[in-house]
Amino acid sequence: MRRRVAAERIPLNTLAIPFGLAGIADVWTFAGGALPIPTWLPPVLWTVVAVSWVWLVVAHVVRGFLVRMPLREQLRHPVQGPIAALVPVVAMLVGIEAVEYSPVVGRVVIGLAMITTALYAGWFFGRVFTGGIAVDAVHGGYLLPSVAGGYIASYAAAVSGWTGLAIGWFGFGTLGWVVTFSLLTARLALRPALPDALQPTLMIMIAPPAVGGLALFAIDPSIGAAQEFMAVTLIVMLLAQLALLPRYLKTTFTLGFWSFTFPCAAAASYGIVWVTTAEVPGYQIITLVLATAITSLVLVIALRSLKLVLPVPAGVIAAEDVLARDDDSSLRRGTAGLNAPSTEGTHHGRS
Repeated sequence: MRRRVAAERIPLNTLAIPFGLAGIADVWTFAGGALPIPTWLPPVLWTVVAVSWVWLVVAHVVRGFLVRMPLREQLRHPVQGPIAALVPVVAMLVGIEAVEYSPVVGRVVIGLAMITTALYAGWFFGRVFTGGIAVDAVHGGYLLPSVAGGYIASYAAAVSGWTGLAIGWFGFGTLGWVVTFSLLTARLALRPALPDALQPTLMIMIAPPAVGGLALFAIDPSIGAAQEFMAVTLIVMLLAQLALLPRYLKTTFTLGFWSFTFPCAAAASYGIVWVTTAEVPGYQIITLVLATAITSLVLVIALRSLKLVLPVPAGVIAAEDVLARDDDSSLRRGTAGLNAPSTEGTHHGRS
């Protein structure tokens, strides 16, 4: 039997894997402020994050070399391009943890990741400003370059003692949230539903208030009007997800489900820090419930992912093909919409 060989680069959607693992590592790191967890647990989890990040980055580079497809083609892809922002974002999250053990190394990692985040965000928005991106290509991942990048850079700067820089990055993240969320809402309301593999990216909409709130806590560890705004916004965004729950339950499992993990973990981390800071009665029980629930979610997705990609390499390539096919279907549909009036919404409505 002839061995199947990958013909394209690895979809960038897979970068959600180390991002999700970083989310669960964050949950247990913050839980340490409320629960007597083993001191070795957070470092072990962050080591797993770092290893998975390095492994995936290397895998992307090696595959790109083998298939001789320039990286710029993938970065310029309207659907996959925004997700590349996760490379420096995850590096910043690892750097935040490294600061506790080696301040110099941690700050170097954070600084380099911040520079990369700024360069990529500038390049990405430059591409957006030149026009030609079909609205159907827009998905939750468009929040990553500015909102995830800005707020996580803000948090990292605050941890590093760079307060002024933290405030600056927070402002950039907030600007990106307002602009990109408006664009995403218009796309979701006025155009057909996202392809199955991109449906989980809609969970990213709960991340901005959670990650922004964590950044604010790092800048000023007190609860004021800004934190109350973030908390109420997060609650509303969580309630809005109830409308999407039936669609999630009907969606076929793909590696794209890793897009659920970080937003849910960020919401849990924010909740843990909030109830611990406010000393809400029963905050330890709340912390344990949140941490356990998110850990269970990540474990289920991880186990189903392993089942999906086995046997290697045929399973891996098949799983990648599903992601690539749905990414390209959004692009083809959007391109057709640029060239001719769309009747899809009129005849079929939203699926």
